[in-house]
Amino acid sequence: MASLEELADRIRQALDEVDAAREHALPASREIVRLSATAIKHVHRGEWAEAEQMLNRTGAAVRELRDKVETQPAIRSAGFVQDAQKEYAEAVITDACVRGQEFPDLDEVGVEPAAYLNGIAEAIGELRRYVLDCIRLEKLDQAERILEQMDTMYYVLLTFDYPDAVSQGLRRRVDADRGIIERTRGDLTNALRQSKLEAAMAKLEDQIEDGT
Repeated sequence: MASLEELADRIRQALDEVDAAREHALPASREIVRLSATAIKHVHRGEWAEAEQMLNRTGAAVRELRDKVETQPAIRSAGFVQDAQKEYAEAVITDACVRGQEFPDLDEVGVEPAAYLNGIAEAIGELRRYVLDCIRLEKLDQAERILEQMDTMYYVLLTFDYPDAVSQGLRRRVDADRGIIERTRGDLTNALRQSKLEAAMAKLEDQIEDGT
């Protein structure tokens, strides 16, 4: 039977390993969040090569972090690790939606399921920003496509009715997404009406000029 001192040494070694994993995971998670934000910035600017490069870099950091904490469930499930995964998922999903590509597979992204779902929820906000840019640039067909995608994402997320402890606060984000989508629909509807009005006025002016 182990002595108390021997038992304490084993516990101390185990906690040292947890602490070491945490000391690595904290700055790594912050770096993933920063890289993800930079990738999204490039997506909004249409800088596709830079966005792809940044997403690849971020994905490598996510995989490295996952491997480092694989044997430490307390750190793997820590909020800051899950937030980093969520931010990366948001960046990957935003990029795919804007480019009109298929949704990236969960295993391909390499994050926890709840982090992936919350990444979808967060991406809806980024897509609103993209729709507003499309409206400003008069790319209304593109704006309509993105709004339809936002609707699809929202209704899929509604099917995941789990406690916050399981879904990591997904319900709150989905509730917020509803307002985001409705405001976006209103903005786009106004832009479409304005576009039709301007087209009608231009047609009328042409008819008047032809009549003279």
